[in-house]
Amino acid sequence: MQIVGVVLAAGAGRRMGAPKALVRDAAGTAWVVRTSRLLAASGCDPVVVVVGAAAAEVTAELTDEPVRVVVATNWEQGMGASLRAALDALAPADAALVVPVDLPGLTEAAVRRIAAEADRDALVRAVYDGTPGHPVLLGTDHWSGVREAAVGDQGARSYLRDHPPRDIDCSALADGADVDRSEQLPPGHRLS
Repeated sequence: MQIVGVVLAAGAGRRMGAPKALVRDAAGTAWVVRTSRLLAASGCDPVVVVVGAAAAEVTAELTDEPVRVVVATNWEQGMGASLRAALDALAPADAALVVPVDLPGLTEAAVRRIAAEADRDALVRAVYDGTPGHPVLLGTDHWSGVREAAVGDQGARSYLRDHPPRDIDCSALADGADVDRSEQLPPGHRLS
């Protein structure tokens, strides 16, 4: 199975005060780099990173990373625009594993658990303590439907509501919480 990893990293991070792709972990690694490496280490090939706000700065962080950068020119329309840009740019594959850049508690074990379900008709998402989260695995049979439904800041949410995915619990493997504000940053993480 060929699984394309998709990192959604186009947002301006208004609530954070800076683009979340540029937030640095305790080791000084930008979240966009950390997330890209996590998907690659989990077996995704290729890894596509969608940029928008601060595109030049985010792309500069990825200079030495084996990723393909896609620019969402209409990124300010929300996550839906980023997801559409990714799906439009993907080469044929069996599935896409989608992760937003703002999940510092995501682990390789959780990504691998979801990726193990890859198939052309897969529709799978991680769940943490009963709350839907990421990664979300989209088999290619669903790409056109997801693309049509991806509007505003919802990404694939409305498509998943109308086509219930198979939920896989990853609570014991990772913290699936997205971090939207600077006061939520884990210890040692900082804005660039």
